[in-house]
Amino acid sequence: MRQILLDTETTGFEPSDGHRIIEIGCVELIKRRVTRNTFHRYINPGRGVDEGAQSVHGLSNSFLADKPRFAEIAADFIDYIRDAEVIIHNAPFDVGFIDHELSLLGRRWGKLEDYCTVTDSLELARKKHPRQRCSLDALCKRYSIDSSRRELHGALLDAELLAGVYLAMTGGQATLALGGGGDTDESGVEQVRALPSDRPRLPVPELSDSDCAAHEQLLQRIDKSCSSGQALWRSQSGH
Repeated sequence: MRQILLDTETTGFEPSDGHRIIEIGCVELIKRRVTRNTFHRYINPGRGVDEGAQSVHGLSNSFLADKPRFAEIAADFIDYIRDAEVIIHNAPFDVGFIDHELSLLGRRWGKLEDYCTVTDSLELARKKHPRQRCSLDALCKRYSIDSSRRELHGALLDAELLAGVYLAMTGGQATLALGGGGDTDESGVEQVRALPSDRPRLPVPELSDSDCAAHEQLLQRIDKSCSSGQALWRSQSGH
């Protein structure tokens, strides 16, 4: 199963007002494992960036001036997301912009959902955490995803953070490390490496009588303070 976490940055907040995409970032999951196959492009929007939007993502008109237009990266983008499940936080916003960009290229380009399925992770989060904040920042805190690098919004960084949030929110995963030290298959997915069967056994230290006595005293204090001597784990363990 191939899934893509996607995020965009834009010149403003409404494509109907002529605003355009200036950055696309995507992270790939295969069988719920992050691969090294990312997609990241900065885009010259052919118009100015609103001051309010620039304060969010920090992308200036001068920085974008020499970047390709959306028409130049559209085919590569479609090839990347084709036939995948594309997961977007607040999907209507990004899908609206992508569909607007495709419409400017001509009717034959269709819409995003002509090439992939779209899942809104914000909608999933609201169902899982009703009446709680479900912004990407709030979810990173809830699931202990390190977002310390996120001083400004960035499409690729936000897609990476969304990958961690989505995997944690939908049941966890074996590894999220990008560029980790494990072996990878041809697709770049990090694989579990089996240890040799003849490896030396790990040493098991023996506890002294004083260690055992100290441990028993600790258990008694916990039992007394937390359950008035009625802890089930004490009776089941034979103590």
